[in-house]
Amino acid sequence: MKKTGLVLEGGAVRGVFTAGALDFLMEREVYLPYVIGVSAGACNAVDYVARQIGRTRDCMIPENKKDSYMGLQAFLRSRTLYDMDLIFDKYPRELFPFDFETYKNSPIRCEMAVTNCLTGKAEYLDDREDMERLLLICRASSSMPVVSKPVELDGVPYMDGGLADSVPISRMLRAGYKKAVVILTRNAGYRKKLSKKGVVIYKKMYGKRYPELYRAICRRPLIYNRTMELVERLEKEGRIFVLRPETPVISRTERRPEVLKAFYSHGCEMMERRYKELLSYLEQ
Repeated sequence: MKKTGLVLEGGAVRGVFTAGALDFLMEREVYLPYVIGVSAGACNAVDYVARQIGRTRDCMIPENKKDSYMGLQAFLRSRTLYDMDLIFDKYPRELFPFDFETYKNSPIRCEMAVTNCLTGKAEYLDDREDMERLLLICRASSSMPVVSKPVELDGVPYMDGGLADSVPISRMLRAGYKKAVVILTRNAGYRKKLSKKGVVIYKKMYGKRYPELYRAICRRPLIYNRTMELVERLEKEGRIFVLRPETPVISRTERRPEVLKAFYSHGCEMMERRYKELLSYLEQ
């Protein structure tokens, strides 16, 4: 297990599938030495390192509607699709406290992918000393284009890590980890397509101010699809362990609690079903 990494895809609320899978592992004290997450995967990653079973689930499916980060009340508060201030300020400090001390003292190496708006390239960040900066890194990794604003870190604007590296398995391999557990939030065989309408919107919003970010967004389907080809090849060769949904995936803006809970449960069930297979892979 010393040379095994954990790679977590994003996908907004589809990340609740990953939360289910990780909660199952944490309940059985299965902690890998390295984890890298993107967007919602970054939020899952920090809760995994902090050993907080159920926290990501509770954040994504709040029982109280007034504490929800989506919906009419959230829009009236923030004027955006997602209330990022609620997610990365009130949640970790008040509603669903984040255990920064456990995170800080964990031996697990953690990285969160972010996209540099000036270069259009992925960077991989963490912070074990400053909780404020850690939350900003998570927020940057989760800041989707159009619906969120860039997040400044050390004077540099960053956005969703998935724009430059949606499934950072290559980063993990370069870091020296020979084996990988990859948790995806899309069904087998999924490939991205570039929306012509989306290109127009992205060009209008980022073409002049952040031209390299705009280019990264346009290249994203190509990079993602090549990564999926790599994942599928390594999976077929038995070099990596991949867990993905087998039921139809939910929308990244899904709000119905019963649908989100079902997708979370599917993540738990998938990991339970393949748990012995995972242990066999880890012991090889």
